[in-house]
Amino acid sequence: MDSLQETTQEMFVRVSFRVVKSWDQFSKSRIYRSISDQRGDVPGWVLVVLMTTGLVTAIWTIAAPRLTAILKNSLDAMNGIR
Repeated sequence: MDSLQETTQEMFVRVSFRVVKSWDQFSKSRIYRSISDQRGDVPGWVLVVLMTTGLVTAIWTIAAPRLTAILKNSLDAMNGIR
């Protein structure tokens, strides 16, 4: 039983070393550096946020009267159930 446990521990240590070695090699690769680059594209994100805000505002302006009527009709129908 002890030899099985020792063998299991040795295998675990070997696998752990392989994982650490593989991670070390991966962390030095160009792919990892490009993935972990946290600078981002700030002007692009600002443009996306502004365009989304503009679209939502435009759609809401057009749809607001109809959405208000739908909500009012729904609430009136719910009051009639009581």
